[in-house]
Amino acid sequence: MENSAVREILEKQVLTVAKAVEDKIDEEIAALERLDLDDIEALRERRLQQMKKMAEKRSRWISLGHGEYSEIPSEKDFFASVKASERVVCHFYRPNWPCKVMDKHLAILAKKHIETRFVKINAEKSPFLAEKLKIVVLPTLALIMNAKVDDYVVGFDELGGTDEFSTEELEERLAKAQVIIFEGESSSLHASKSTSQPRSVRQSSNSYSSDSD
Repeated sequence: MENSAVREILEKQVLTVAKAVEDKIDEEIAALERLDLDDIEALRERRLQQMKKMAEKRSRWISLGHGEYSEIPSEKDFFASVKASERVVCHFYRPNWPCKVMDKHLAILAKKHIETRFVKINAEKSPFLAEKLKIVVLPTLALIMNAKVDDYVVGFDELGGTDEFSTEELEERLAKAQVIIFEGESSSLHASKSTSQPRSVRQSSNSYSSDSD
């Protein structure tokens, strides 16, 4: 008897949702039917302008080095790069196996997410920058938004603690920090961001620890 009552409630809820969806579709169809030629032309023009702006934005991104995974040769170039692009993923690395694993995944994501600049810099050759941003463990990804370090991915701890993590797992972690635009579905993307305070690339710091092997 109790199961029957629950089933009846669920059926009513499903019918209510279905009716709401149907009503919404009917409204959209009616709105389209009310459009005249001027409205259609205005919509077309608006769409063309949106496409033009996106093409201009993509062209600018490519001119800044987006779409490829490249190495920053010096600390001076780092500051220029993070100021030029709204979103930057910077891999602080050393020539070892874990960093090469990270390189492989970042090279894939750089081509997929042209909205973000993907770069790497040798931490051992950038002591001032490593100290400034408190880079301790390698690899470390500095996730930079509007010239400020907004989040970090330190080592592989957040990626399953193994070098066998997938590109998709790293992609979801970067999307969680909003440093890339991700259209996939994952409940983890709605988790709260790191509580660490954003660190400006201009902010100084006096402590530095040696990198991990």
